Amino acid sequence: MPKSSPLFDFHLLLLLTVISVAGAWPITQQFKEAPQFYNSLSCPKIAGEDKDGFLCSDQAVHVAMTLDSAYIRGSMAAILSVLQHSSCPQNVAFHFVASATANASLLRAAISSSFPYLHFQVYAFDDSSVSRLISTSIRSALDCPLNYARSYLADILPSCVNRVVYLDSDLVLVDDIAKLSATQLGDHSVLAAPEYCNANFTYYFTPTFWSNPILSLTFANRKACYFNTGVMVIDLDRWRQGDYTKKIEEWMEIQKIMRIYELGSLPPFLLVFAGNIVPVEHRWNQHGLGGDNFRGLCRDLHPGPASLLHWSGKGKPWARLDANRPCPLDALWAPYDLLQMPFTLDS
Repeated sequence: MPKSSPLFDFHLLLLLTVISVAGAWPITQQFKEAPQFYNSLSCPKIAGEDKDGFLCSDQAVHVAMTLDSAYIRGSMAAILSVLQHSSCPQNVAFHFVASATANASLLRAAISSSFPYLHFQVYAFDDSSVSRLISTSIRSALDCPLNYARSYLADILPSCVNRVVYLDSDLVLVDDIAKLSATQLGDHSVLAAPEYCNANFTYYFTPTFWSNPILSLTFANRKACYFNTGVMVIDLDRWRQGDYTKKIEEWMEIQKIMRIYELGSLPPFLLVFAGNIVPVEHRWNQHGLGGDNFRGLCRDLHPGPASLLHWSGKGKPWARLDANRPCPLDALWAPYDLLQMPFTLDS
C-alpha cells in the first residue's frame, strides 16, 4: 500500500478535527498503519474467498468488539495484539458493533487506515433497543448503551456466524486467539469464560435481591461463580435457539422496578449464565488491571500465567500514560499503542 505524504496526513487530521467540532464523530486522534501479519503454512486457506464468504466461514476465527470514539485507541491496540500473536492472522474476521448514531464511514476509514488488509465489518447497534432498560450504575461510563451490545450479538451479526469470541476494547492478547476460540462448549453450554468461584458473589446484587426469596432462588441448584463479560466465547446458534437476549432483558426490566444490582451490564449476564458456563483458564482474562470502579488504583497481575491482559475498571492505560501517571503494568499495553501524536509529521 503506498505511504501517504506528511502533508496529506496533516490535512487528514485537520479535516477529522473539523468534523469533530461539527459533531459528526469526535475523532481527534490519528493512528499509524500496523504491520501486516501472515499465516503460517499450516493455516486453512480461506483468504481467497470474497468478503461475505470470509465473514461467514467456519474456518475463520470470529472476533466481536464494540467500536466507538471514546475507546478507539484501545480497540486499535487490541486488534494489533490479536493479529501479532495469532498463528493464522489472515484467518481472523472482526465484527465491530457501533452505535447507529456514530459515523460508520469514519469508523471504517479509521480501521482500514491502520489495518488495510483486515477482514472486518461494522454493524449498527440501535441504542434505543436497550436505552429504555438501562438503570444508572455506580460509574456513568457503564451506562453507555453500547456496553449492552454484547447481549445482542446473536441478532446483530449475520446468522451464518455460529461462534464468536467477544472482546472488550481495553485489553491486549499475548497468546494465540485461536486457542481461546477452540474452547469446547460441550453439548449444551452457550458460553465459556474464566470464572472466579472465590469471589464474594453476593456483592454483585443488592439486599433487595437477596431478601426476596423468589429472586434469590434464581441461583438455587447452581454453583454461581463470578465471570467477567469482557472475554467470552459464545455459541451464537445456541444463544438464538434459547432466546437469551430476551432472558437478559427480562432481568433488566425487573431492575427498573426494584433495584437488584448496581453494576451495569454485568449482573444480568450473571443472573442468566452464572453456574452454567464452561470455565476457561484464568490466563485468558487477567482482568481488573484498571483498578476498581471508583478510584482506578494500580493493581498487580493475578498469580499464574497470562494470555490476555484486561484493564477492566476505571483506569485505562492510554489515559494514565497521557497523564504521565502510568501504573507499572501499563508498560505492557504501550507496545500495542498505534497512536500517532497530533501534528507530528514523519520525516
